[in-house]
Amino acid sequence: MTLEVAYKLLAIFATVALGWLAGFMGWIGGQPLRAGEAARTSGGGGAAGVLSDVAFTLFVPALLFRTMVRQDFSQMPWHTLAAYFAPALVFMAGVYAWQRARAARDPAQPPAAAATATVTATYGNAVQLGIPLSAALFGEPGLALHVALVSVHGLLLLTLATVLAESDLARAQRASSMAATLRTTVRKSVLHPVTLPVLVGAAWNLTGWGLHPAVDQALAALGSAVVPVCLVLIGLNLAQYGIRDHLHGAAGVSVLKLLVLPALVLAVAHGLFGLRGAALGVVVMMGALPVGSNALIFGQRYRVLQAEATAAIVVSTGCFMASAAGWLAVLELVRRSGG
Repeated sequence: MTLEVAYKLLAIFATVALGWLAGFMGWIGGQPLRAGEAARTSGGGGAAGVLSDVAFTLFVPALLFRTMVRQDFSQMPWHTLAAYFAPALVFMAGVYAWQRARAARDPAQPPAAAATATVTATYGNAVQLGIPLSAALFGEPGLALHVALVSVHGLLLLTLATVLAESDLARAQRASSMAATLRTTVRKSVLHPVTLPVLVGAAWNLTGWGLHPAVDQALAALGSAVVPVCLVLIGLNLAQYGIRDHLHGAAGVSVLKLLVLPALVLAVAHGLFGLRGAALGVVVMMGALPVGSNALIFGQRYRVLQAEATAAIVVSTGCFMASAAGWLAVLELVRRSGG
């Protein structure tokens, strides 16, 4: 593990700790939060709920729209992208099917719980940790590949998870027919803070008009708030929910995210797509990243599994140093064997 990545981990935990302190002391919302008192704040409402709503309806859409407008699709490394997202989507589908089966056995489970749990197990911390990790380990070529992965990561995974969540919600509302369920799903999936800016940004990109510098700077400023706000939210949720009651679930999610997903990516990217060298290392380490903070934002959007997502983020990030070292050792073995 490089010193730069270690510093990034420390910075993440420091920001989360400040969010926890703000919640514990009542600096945000004017009322101290205590673990185990989540019911008093309406299951994710209060200061954390307001901050989450602002992030999901303003900061995240600004980031996604700007990313799509600025994307140069003609220069994308499509083969490398396919080598990562093909196994990632298979993994996502498997986790979702498993979570849906679990939800079917528990009628009290909220409809969007399966999609939220799927995001938590699939969505990695590709910016705060992924960018410095790729730059330190694989140099400028590796960083360029990683940035290409990042540009599609949220757009694809969050959009798909949104469709799954809205589909489950539409079915739970017992629409009068399959056509009505489909219309409800499509309407709510399109008119959504994740999907709509992606679609509008892609359409704007096709015009070739670009963005006025003032608009671009405003969007960049809004988008830059996503990372610190998400980390503060993690701290607020730790103060509100605690972590002790969710360690078992967080450990299971961490195993999926830190071990199972990168193993699947390695097998598919190396065995089926023939990736070697830095490209293989970039996609495997992308899969090996700990749970990203957008999992919490997604959960708070649907008011479900906020505590579980918070615990998974903290536990997987804490275990990342050991798991990352293990995957780097595996990649070295693959390289020495001729891969």
